[in-house]
Amino acid sequence: MRQLLSELLDFEEVNRYLIEKITAIGVRYDVGDGHDLLGRHLRDVRLKRGRLYELMHGGRGLLLDQTGQLSVAGWADRVDHVVDVSEELDVPAVLLRPDGHVVWVGDEQSDLLSRLSRWFGAAVA
Repeated sequence: MRQLLSELLDFEEVNRYLIEKITAIGVRYDVGDGHDLLGRHLRDVRLKRGRLYELMHGGRGLLLDQTGQLSVAGWADRVDHVVDVSEELDVPAVLLRPDGHVVWVGDEQSDLLSRLSRWFGAAVA
């Protein structure tokens, strides 16, 4: 058994599968219909100014905005707004819970506002 497991670990797909199972990164929560990223844990994508996980150490929600046209005004005490781009992410913007799971994908401010309310409570004036 030990030798078989050792041989299986030489395959990248097996390693990825086991890591996702052990760390629960492969878990997909039901956060509604839409984009394939919804409910999934977003991987540590490279940004122009660093890496995504470096921005998440504060334990807050995060809006990764590749358009530069969105706002988290009213939720800035709970959600960080990062305007940056990633060649690894093919969406205009994503809203992440503090645990890194995607709860919104898009580029419409009005749609974002409803998701901010749902996941982070009422806006502060």
